[in-house]
Amino acid sequence: MSSIIDDLKLQYKLGGMPFKLIVWNVICFLLSLLFYSFKRGTFDFPDWIALSSDPSIFVLKPWTLLTYAFFHDGFGHLFFNMLVLNFSGTLFLTYFTPKQFLGLYVLSAVFAGIAFVSGFYFLNLSSSIVGASAAIMAILVATTTYYPLMNVRLLLIGNVKLWHITAVILLLDLMQFRLENTGGHISHLSGAVFGFIFIKLLQNGTDLSKIVSGFFDFLANLFKKSPSTPFKKVHKNYSKPIEKGASRIVTKDKTQQQIDEILDKISQSGYDCLTKEEKEFLFKAGK
Repeated sequence: MSSIIDDLKLQYKLGGMPFKLIVWNVICFLLSLLFYSFKRGTFDFPDWIALSSDPSIFVLKPWTLLTYAFFHDGFGHLFFNMLVLNFSGTLFLTYFTPKQFLGLYVLSAVFAGIAFVSGFYFLNLSSSIVGASAAIMAILVATTTYYPLMNVRLLLIGNVKLWHITAVILLLDLMQFRLENTGGHISHLSGAVFGFIFIKLLQNGTDLSKIVSGFFDFLANLFKKSPSTPFKKVHKNYSKPIEKGASRIVTKDKTQQQIDEILDKISQSGYDCLTKEEKEFLFKAGK
């Protein structure tokens, strides 16, 4: 059993960002089974997980702008979303970094969530949603915006352009907008809009994913212990005492020079020829 867990840990560590997000979505789905009603055959997600369009509920639980993007209303919902997440994520990472991938996933989910909540006012919409569809749509549209003519080989179909696949998915969303799950389609289309904006800003030098990566880096540094060192910091005094010593040496040389001059005068003319100041100086120097 321990070897299986170790293998799973290794696969998670070596897996790319799409694989890690799939793992987290699967884990959240398994946890969501606690909210499954076997009598009705549906999930009863609490309002602290699902995103509600009712402002009175949403304001008290703003974190649902993100949690809703990791839970799914059924195995089919999860399976299809993870299939498209792996497909679009692999294409996205051909040109961009894992940090940009994660940043786009998180920011598009938040953006689409805000758009869904706005539907309460504009469409008189009162419901709740779960699912990663909006974030996945953002990743797919972002990749399509960057390289629309990419050739993609589909099983039983053959080679098609990436923009053809994206256009069909968007068209299906638009066709079902008023038929059912209006809130879900609002979030899907909002995610698509954000994916387009994300790439256009990135092409102009603005990387929105740095908001997310910067936040995670802040959290990592917040709980990271600073390494201790056994060495003490020693502060050296870089003042130059030599200058003071040099001053004393110069002073001593001048004194000795004056003494020598007085002694020469004595040897030539005798002690009596010295002035009163010279005699006092010689007396003090001899102490």
